[in-house]
Amino acid sequence: MVNQDCQTEDELKRDLVRFSKWLYRLGFVPGTSGNLSVRIDRNRLLVTPTGVSKYLVRAADMVVADMEGRKLAGTRKVTSEIGMHLAIYGKRADVQAVIHAHPPIATAFACAGWPLDEMFCQEAVMTLGPVPLARYATTGTDEVAESLAPLVEEHNAILMANHGAVTCGGNLLDAFLKMETLEHVAQIRLAAHQLGNIRTLEGEQTKSLLLAKEKYVRNVA
Repeated sequence: MVNQDCQTEDELKRDLVRFSKWLYRLGFVPGTSGNLSVRIDRNRLLVTPTGVSKYLVRAADMVVADMEGRKLAGTRKVTSEIGMHLAIYGKRADVQAVIHAHPPIATAFACAGWPLDEMFCQEAVMTLGPVPLARYATTGTDEVAESLAPLVEEHNAILMANHGAVTCGGNLLDAFLKMETLEHVAQIRLAAHQLGNIRTLEGEQTKSLLLAKEKYVRNVA
């Protein structure tokens, strides 16, 4: 799989900076948390470095890594959570970008042990689908990739128990929008729970939305 948007490496670096800053401004990557990656080509990724604020990160800080997570180029170290990115790329040839972040409300659901897999909101059906909860894994270890592996092929957004969330997409914008939508859906789910009456979409309602999604995708392709 190659870079479908035909962007140069420098353009991809600038995109990584841009979306890193957007995630920071949304409050999804406080401190030095979170990481982003994008395919350069079949064998190489551009990834954000470890230990750098996503608000302060620069294009020159980005690291080139191979599909084993080894650094090929760059002055900084590859993110310590490269394993979760590789777990997704390894199973999803269609994925061009991966974002890991800590959106507060979605992360609260992950800490409470609640997936966001109920179809209670049209946006959830049209954009995300059910969002499962990966089992607990210690950050920066092989356990993270192992916890995601059973879920990656069927889901574009996954909550990570007591940790955060990860989304993937056809490019960085796609992955970013899924992360933004995930937090939006989590906010709606929390408010509906507080109101005490959640009405889920069932049967024909969900089917109609999926058909509408297919039509939309064809129109924008």
